[in-house]
Amino acid sequence: MATTNTTKTVFTTGEAAKICKVSQQTIIRCFDNGTLKGFRVPGSRFRRIPREHLYAFMRDNGIPTDALEDGKRKVLIVDDDQELVELMVDVFQRDGRFEIRTANNGFDAGMLVKEFRPDVVVLDVMLPDINGKEVCQRVRSDETLEAVKIICISGMVEQDKVAELKAAGADDFMQKPFAVDRLLERVCELLDIDRPARV
Repeated sequence: MATTNTTKTVFTTGEAAKICKVSQQTIIRCFDNGTLKGFRVPGSRFRRIPREHLYAFMRDNGIPTDALEDGKRKVLIVDDDQELVELMVDVFQRDGRFEIRTANNGFDAGMLVKEFRPDVVVLDVMLPDINGKEVCQRVRSDETLEAVKIICISGMVEQDKVAELKAAGADDFMQKPFAVDRLLERVCELLDIDRPARV
């Protein structure tokens, strides 16, 4: 469940990597060179990171600590169709496990990805300024954002275009129009969290 972050006191390197949105290798490297304090499980090679050390590491490195605070997953919705944005925001808010921000063009999306550090970007491919493929490439070219998942959405159907998006770094693609509940399910699958309960 996504709520365990608030009560957990010791984290594995994998859990710490998810919370900090960096690769597990980065966490292991920081652990091994002493910038991230922790301990090894006696008699094994497993590394463990106490909560206060993880918090200090995140604060010292400018990583937002709210992932450790409330356990909510962050979703950035990028689309210039205001009605659709409202529908998507509504479904994530009703679920209650997500913090949502929105942008209606590629430029704002690029700024928000760096500032908000979302777990998932729901990205419309046809934006008014730059296309979704370029946004994907920009996110993927920044290694501090490597854990960000990207779901592209579009009304276009050409399979080669979908393949291009995946090559540019998209994790998933959904054809418009789609049921917003299905989008929520796909996001849960990508983040490896429990699927929403059917109401």
